[in-house]
Amino acid sequence: MRRLRVGVLISGRGSNLQALIGACAAETYPAEIVLVISNRAGAPGLRLAAAAGIRAAVVPHRDRRAFADAAQRLLLEQNVELISLAGFMRILDTDFVEMWRDRMVNIHPSLLPAFRGLHAQRRALEAGVRFAGCTVHFVRPELDTGPIIGQAVVAVHPDDDESALSARILAVEHRLYPLALRLIAEGRVRVVAERVEVMNAEVPLAAVLNPPDCTGEALASFPA
Repeated sequence: MRRLRVGVLISGRGSNLQALIGACAAETYPAEIVLVISNRAGAPGLRLAAAAGIRAAVVPHRDRRAFADAAQRLLLEQNVELISLAGFMRILDTDFVEMWRDRMVNIHPSLLPAFRGLHAQRRALEAGVRFAGCTVHFVRPELDTGPIIGQAVVAVHPDDDESALSARILAVEHRLYPLALRLIAEGRVRVVAERVEVMNAEVPLAAVLNPPDCTGEALASFPA
């Protein structure tokens, strides 16, 4: 089986990188991580790459253009076909983003287009939303925009703080990102007029209420 060659860009602990490494460990998974690039030498995610036997490199991000040029050389050397941003906390050079158009994906801890940028979970709580979540999307030059591939939703609890909500969202990020990467690697994802079409994908048939409608449960679902 031919596997899609993926390069992952990180800045920190690499929890989503670890989720992707775990998914790629399955022989039937249609993608493999061949390169990890960090803009920080001390990023814990580099140790995860080393433990998995994945080539890793550090490219400082003092200058966007210089970072793009150095990263591009490494990506081409490894014949990378898709870039996955996994906690990469820098804005990329516009030309670099366009060069990888529809071949670069990101995961963001909100239900985009709501709460783009930093502190999305905190801002969701401040806005009083009843649901939060995460989004995997193709990358565009404007921050946290681009065609949406998939989303996962969690309920906001009355006693949530930023830490609790962030942890619950992160748990579903670790499920959503490998799913989105698999769909891309299987050739089931295409962008048409800046919207993603996923071929042969089932759509959930239930809607969810928060708070519930007199059920006494935390969540209530019913056919939509």
